[in-house]
Amino acid sequence: MSQKIRNNQLQDELEYRGDASVATHLHVCAYDERGVDMGKGHRLSDVEGLISKRRQHWLQVHGLSDVATIEQICRHYEINFLVAQDILNPQHLAKIEQHDHYNVVILKLMLLQPDGDYSLHQISMIQGEDFVLTFSDRDIDFFAFVPDAVQNNVSKVRNRGCDFLLSVLLNSVMSHYMGILSDMEDQLEDLEEQLLATLGDTETSIGDIQKYRKLCRMIKKYMNPLKDGMHVLLHCENCLIQDATLPFFQDVNDHLKSVFQSLDTCREMISALVDLYLSNNDQRMNSIMKQLTVVSTLFIPLTFFAGIWGMNFQVMPELGWKYGYAGAWGLMIVIALAVFWYFKRKKWY
Repeated sequence: MSQKIRNNQLQDELEYRGDASVATHLHVCAYDERGVDMGKGHRLSDVEGLISKRRQHWLQVHGLSDVATIEQICRHYEINFLVAQDILNPQHLAKIEQHDHYNVVILKLMLLQPDGDYSLHQISMIQGEDFVLTFSDRDIDFFAFVPDAVQNNVSKVRNRGCDFLLSVLLNSVMSHYMGILSDMEDQLEDLEEQLLATLGDTETSIGDIQKYRKLCRMIKKYMNPLKDGMHVLLHCENCLIQDATLPFFQDVNDHLKSVFQSLDTCREMISALVDLYLSNNDQRMNSIMKQLTVVSTLFIPLTFFAGIWGMNFQVMPELGWKYGYAGAWGLMIVIALAVFWYFKRKKWY
């Protein structure tokens, strides 16, 4: 059943459109050159002391079920109502756009599950002059290493602006997708070797090929909007991306290009595997037909003699012969062996 799409421009109130039941909780990492302060809570008032000191800070929001808290955060940072709607809609397409005093990045994150499938998570990022906000409707720890990097001032992150922190978060996502596609290339090579070495298990092979094809389709769908969107950050007109940080965003863009190059490689490998799979199917069918043809050919001369001896003539000398039955069997066996030997000699079987 198709899902009814509502017109968000005719709504006056925010509404969470996902199905996750994770309780909303906040994590704040406020920092400057002198040090770092961490805090967490369930309401904006719980961390207001950290975000009101005009220090650079990163506010992580996990769980979007508490719409009132999300609305309060958006009002505090003067986030557009339509952007707030996009944040609360986990099915929103990926995008990058700029506003007067903040940049918006919405992307999809695919995380590997223990059963081998990937779960899909939407991450919404908003970067202002002295803040970065990230929203996710589930409790994921994908960026768990970043607060430690800020704490240890890795790459002098505390000496740089929030635009650098945004580039770090984006680069982590791009590197993650590069890792997914690199693993996929290795798995496709293994599958290719399996198909080349043997005719293989038909159901298993086609199932794996379909799984990788679906994964490539999903990655392209969720990453394609970012290809054009990176142009917005590289040519930002609201002065929130400093010239000194542009090389880091260019590095993110290079990684994004690598993702699409790897994606093209995987799609070509999948196409080649489909051709190889079809070729194996034809080869398997030819092998079966060859075996059936050999069996049929062996019985042609035997059927010929059986047909002669089955005719209702009154005088057939060999039918009255004492050793006629044994002779008939011997003749048939000799003919069958002779035909089989001939096939082997010609390497037809």
